[in-house]
Amino acid sequence: MNATPFPPRNNEGFLENPADWSPAVAQAIAQESDIELTEKHWEIIEFLRDFYKAHEVAPPSNRLFVKAVKETLGDARGDSIYLMTLFPGTPAKTACRIAGLPRPTNCL
Repeated sequence: MNATPFPPRNNEGFLENPADWSPAVAQAIAQESDIELTEKHWEIIEFLRDFYKAHEVAPPSNRLFVKAVKETLGDARGDSIYLMTLFPGTPAKTACRIAGLPRPTNCL
């Protein structure tokens, strides 16, 4: 059983307040999705947190998420297949949830 107490989250598992995020919270949220965070995951998580800090919004869709990663981290990382292997399902939504950011507006 995980002893890390979660800050308040909504019904989809997103933090109510992004300021409540910590690496320990990220680990616990990732575990819920059976994701073992590696350096590759942390690179994307840090990218998303920096993006949010700069724009005060998460990338609003998977397409824009992939494009933003590609522009910042290069073609190999800005690839939808690569991001899906790290963050299964809807990569932008899964990655934002783990990064402690609000739900992307256009993600199903």
